[in-house]
Amino acid sequence: MEAVVKKWGNSLGVRIPNAIVKEMSFKDGSLVEIKSSHNEIIIRRKQKIKLSDFIKNINKKNIHVETNSGVAIGNEIW
Repeated sequence: MEAVVKKWGNSLGVRIPNAIVKEMSFKDGSLVEIKSSHNEIIIRRKQKIKLSDFIKNINKKNIHVETNSGVAIGNEIW
């Protein structure tokens, strides 16, 4: 598929053809990652990071100690 690079504000942009939009299930506001590698531009859907992925990386060297934020002021349950 061919596309044209066009001026968009102070940047340049490329429109994503509708066939690719449908194939990738993109919506207005979909997040993508863009990188260049060996004279190519690579655009891919930004992966959502799950909380479980963060938790897997917690270890004794990077865990934070508990912090006391004072007495409860609202309906907090401690």
